[in-house]
Amino acid sequence: MKPAPFGYADPTSVAEVLDVLATEGDGAKVLAGGQSLIPLLSMRLAAPTTLVDINRVPGLDRVSAAPDGVRVGALVRHAHLLASAEAAAVQPLLGRATARVAHPAIRNRGTTVGSIVHADPSGEMTAVLAVTDGSVTVARGDGSAPVGWRDLFVGPLETSLHGAAVVVDAFFPALAPRSGTAFAEVARRKGDYAVCGAAVVVTLDEDRRVAAARAAYLSVGAVPEVHDLTDAVGGKPVDSADWAAAGELARGLVDPDGDLHASADYRRLLVGTLTARTLAEAAAEAERRTP
Repeated sequence: MKPAPFGYADPTSVAEVLDVLATEGDGAKVLAGGQSLIPLLSMRLAAPTTLVDINRVPGLDRVSAAPDGVRVGALVRHAHLLASAEAAAVQPLLGRATARVAHPAIRNRGTTVGSIVHADPSGEMTAVLAVTDGSVTVARGDGSAPVGWRDLFVGPLETSLHGAAVVVDAFFPALAPRSGTAFAEVARRKGDYAVCGAAVVVTLDEDRRVAAARAAYLSVGAVPEVHDLTDAVGGKPVDSADWAAAGELARGLVDPDGDLHASADYRRLLVGTLTARTLAEAAAEAERRTP
């Protein structure tokens, strides 16, 4: 199918982007990589009056890794982030999750921030932003301010952003000392949206016992959720922690929906299995990173 007719703007600064958004109103839609938006346009599931192409705005295509975390500009492609050894060293979940995003052709064009703002609960990067307690920077006419992930996602394909506002970057806090991460997902075919996925972080104390364990899931809820699983494994050494019990705890905390790809019961089963597996992997990594 062909998209419905729309206007096109290609501003060269964030200020110009905001001016266009203010002028065009709710009918305007920001275009970055377009790997989610263009199919929606072609199927006429979205019909904006104006596309605001931000690809000519300078300074939005940078990945900045610092001791406190990784900042990813709105035009950074998944492939760029995946190739950043500096980003992976500061927050390993970025590389692990980005490698599972669709196919190379999609990763070469699609943007990490665009994936987050698209707010698809099946998307890898929404889960990573949540489990790392990340945020996005939102530019408005009166300045820029961070918006935490809890305040960003309000429903499937829906964020709290309205009016003349554009996300210019996303921030992923650094992995804490004595911590490890893991990521896994199950899909019908490689590159498909996950039927279920898990992104986890485990932190050990100075005695190499589990101090904290948390997980976020893909394709399980309407918005990303982070579940604290410490009660099942807290205080246990890595080699004797009952990761299966943590999986059972997680199964009781989630409330997935069923669809044509998987029943709710199957998704709940996958939550338990993936949680146990990824927590064990993350704990082993945390042990290697503990002096």
